[in-house]
Amino acid sequence: MTFDIDQLIADIKNTSTAILMKDVETVRGFSTRQLNGIAHQTALIASGIASGQITEVTRDFFLQQLVELAQNFVNTLVGLILATVERLWNAIVSVIWNAISKATGIALPAFKPL
Repeated sequence: MTFDIDQLIADIKNTSTAILMKDVETVRGFSTRQLNGIAHQTALIASGIASGQITEVTRDFFLQQLVELAQNFVNTLVGLILATVERLWNAIVSVIWNAISKATGIALPAFKPL
């Protein structure tokens, strides 16, 4: 039995890089759009407060909306990152399973991803 550790490391790195590059682009696009929206909403609220269109009576409502926008943004980012970690873990274990099967000539039991 021969086991090429350097090849396994390269395969894990290549698989990880491919997943991370794709998912980073997804997160980056989502973040840009969401942060742009939050910034514009913030500017509108600041303008409304400064001009008096948003009064003390309604100010807390609008400020709370900004808090909720920010919270939803962060919650969605956490979800995207967790999905990326899960895909990464599943892919790495799959590479390891394939390396063991190839080196031993034995078909391992099916890997059950998260």
